[in-house]
This record gives sequence, C-alpha cells and structure tokens, in this order.
Amino acid sequence: MNDSALYRVEKDLLGERKVPAAVYYGVQTLRALENFNISGIPISHFPDLVTALAMVKKACSRANRDLGKLEQAQADAIARACDEIIAGELHSEFCVDMIQGGAGTSTNMNSNEVIANRSLELLGQNRGEYEYLHPNIHVNMSQSTNDVYPTALRLAMIFGLQQLEHSTAALRESLAEKGLEFRAVLKMGRTQLQDAVPMSLGQEFSAFATTIGEEVSRLREMAALLMEVNLGGTAIGTGLNTEAEYRDLAIAHLREVSGVPLAPAEDLVEATSDMGGFVLLSGMLKRTAIKLSKICNDLRLLSSGPRCGFNEINLPQRQPGSSIMPGKVNPVIPEAVNQVAFTVIGNDTAITMAAEAGQLQLNVMEPLIGYKLLESIRYLGAAMESLRRDCVVGITANEAVCRSYLERSIGLVTALNPYLGYGKTTTIAQRALETGRSVAELVIEEQLMTPEELEKLLRPEAMLGPVLREGKVLA
Repeated sequence: MNDSALYRVEKDLLGERKVPAAVYYGVQTLRALENFNISGIPISHFPDLVTALAMVKKACSRANRDLGKLEQAQADAIARACDEIIAGELHSEFCVDMIQGGAGTSTNMNSNEVIANRSLELLGQNRGEYEYLHPNIHVNMSQSTNDVYPTALRLAMIFGLQQLEHSTAALRESLAEKGLEFRAVLKMGRTQLQDAVPMSLGQEFSAFATTIGEEVSRLREMAALLMEVNLGGTAIGTGLNTEAEYRDLAIAHLREVSGVPLAPAEDLVEATSDMGGFVLLSGMLKRTAIKLSKICNDLRLLSSGPRCGFNEINLPQRQPGSSIMPGKVNPVIPEAVNQVAFTVIGNDTAITMAAEAGQLQLNVMEPLIGYKLLESIRYLGAAMESLRRDCVVGITANEAVCRSYLERSIGLVTALNPYLGYGKTTTIAQRALETGRSVAELVIEEQLMTPEELEKLLRPEAMLGPVLREGKVLA
C-alpha cells in the first residue's frame, strides 16, 4: 500500500512527522503521546472535560466571528465540529495523557487539531490541509492554553459536581428512609466502642442522612465558586492578542453553549496563576469522603459477626467472601467505598502540593490538579451510587439482638443519675459488671427505688430524647 495512504505529513516547530492518515489529531498530539506515556489515562477518560473543551472552542469561534476576525464559513465549520464532539463523537481522538508537562498545552493542542481536521472535512478539504483552517491560527484564535484549559477544567468540574450532587441527595434520601424504617428499633449507643446510653437504630441512620445531607448544599456552593473563569486572559491574564470586546463576547457565548452562568474573573492575571478555588473544592471533596468513610466503618461494625460480632444489622449479601471459609460473606460495598475515600484523601494531598508549586504568572502543575479533582468527583459519585443501590436500600435490622444488648447493658444506669447521684450509680454499675447482674436487680435489692419507680425511669423509650415536664419525650 502507498505510504501516503497510511500517513500524512505534518509540520510543527520541531520539524516534520508522519501522522496516521486515519486519525483526527495532528503532529503536536503525536509528540505528546510519545512524551507522556505516564498514567495511561487519556483525557477522553473524562467525557465532561472533552465536552467542556469543545464548548470553549465553539464559544471562542463565535466571538471571533462576531468581531470579524474569523470568516463565517470557518466559524460555522468549527462550531459544527464542536457540536459533534459535544454530542459524544470523536472522543477517542482526545488521547493525550492526563499527566503532562506544559501546563495543559498538549490537551489544548489535541482539541485544536481534532477540531481543525474535522472542520476541514466539513469544508470539503482533507485532514492536514491547514492552509484552509489551522489548529493554532483559527481554532486557537484569541486564546492560550492558559485561559482555555482552566476554563474547560472548571466547566467539566461543574458538570461533574451536578451529577455528584444528585448522587449525594439520593444517598441521603435512602439513609433517611432507613431512619424512618428503624425508628422503633431500640439499641445501645456506644462511645469509644463502649456502652453509652440507649438510642434507636432509626436515630443512628437519621444521623447518617443528616451528615450526608449537609454535603448537598456545600457541593452546590463549590460549583458556584468555579463559575468565575479567566477566558480572555490568554497567556498570563493581560489579554494579549485579543480585541477589547472579546472576553465578554466569548464568555457570553460560553454561557449560551454550556447553560452554565459563567462570569469573568475580576483580576485575570490573578485568576491565571491562582489555584485557590481548586484547593477549596478538593478540601470539600475530602470532607465528603471522610464522612462517607465513617458511615461505612459504622456499617461494617454494626453488621459484624454474624455470631461473634455486633450483628445489629444485616447488609445485603453481594458475593461469597472467601476462597477457603465456607459461608463467609464480607461487607464488600462499604469496603470499596472506604477505598474510594482513601483515594480522594490522597488526591487532596497531591492537589495541595501541585497548587503550592505555582510560580509567578502560571501554575504548570494544573494538569495534575485537574486530573485528580475530576477523578475524585467521579469516584465519589460512583461510590455513593453503589453504596445506595447495592447496600443501604437492602439493610435490615436484627431487632432482637439490638434489644438484648440494650437490656444487658449497664448504660441504662445513666438515667438514674438525677435521682440517685453519680456516686451511687457508679457503684451500681461496678457491681453489675462484677456480678453479671442487671442494673434494675441491684437497685431494687438495695432498696434505692421501688420496682414501679425503676420501671418508669428505665424505659428505654423514655431515654431517646429530652423529657418535657409532663413526662413526654421530645421527638
């Protein structure tokens, strides 16, 4: 077969290279593929990022068209190519590694080349005939990697956070439903893994719902924080090589294309180099991960056993738990979610170090920041959905086990403090531990209370909340 049928020749700063004829990317993407074979994760692994890049390029082409800098036919072809990418086409052509040197230049050029070559086809030209429409001259007009890349990252993260917010709200709802289902299941609460005071299993799960529910509004706030973008700042925020009206036009078009109410950053020089918003978002994701992991720790403890652990709840059985121990079933879903949380916490450390490494007017570590934030958002969303679907909705209570622990526990003695004093109740608790006898039995034996008085005070139902003067428990 003729070599020209397999390859086309493209040229850049470093010279000529043969680019496979079948691909839409060009010579600079080819060099990036050779230079950055690191994580094995291409940018297409995050479809929201590819979509966001196409949205930014489409908005910029419209702004340049409005200003008369880009011919109508060229702008239309670029917009059509971007629309195809936004619709999910050509994503496999976005193939450079997420970890790359150059502050994201390889990602920007990957998108410029794919869009340019598809636009050429739409104009009736061949791929690589850049004299008609060029990746740098036309697709990247009035732009720099340093404003395109962070703008696309922010937009991709906003899309991801919207889905994560949905997954978080769904998990909260499922936990709240369990709180209602288990509201009549009495059990012993624990602090420091020691018996504390009575509560209901419903209160325990309602607390899970509350702590996850707090994250919903926080995630919404983080998305709002990302809506200030530095598009139009070009290389360092000064707007070199743009028209005075370009920034506002480009952002207005990006708002229309994306449906996201983006706004220009107040100080484009500061916005080009500062990673503070990304650090804050990472910290928020870490907080969510920590809460999620704590809940999974509790689910594993409460379901431990089944004969030699807490055994207060049953988790859905998802798969056999051992290749050697017959009948063993493990809490695999909470275990997987724990590992997601550890990953997010580790990502936060990497993001922190990368953000700190900024120098002067740019932070060249932005590719790592973007990669790890998009990964954390994706992992958390998938983990929450798995926890909800494959675990929480199928949890059942072992009510008899919960009640038996409650009745045997010396934690009931806490309710007697206001009537017998801390000293006497401490003595009762110690004797109960030493003898194995119940608190009630010892109080009656020492004639500290009548059976009727004791029965009224030691009703677990009366210890689930503050008591009003007329003796009713607050719900």
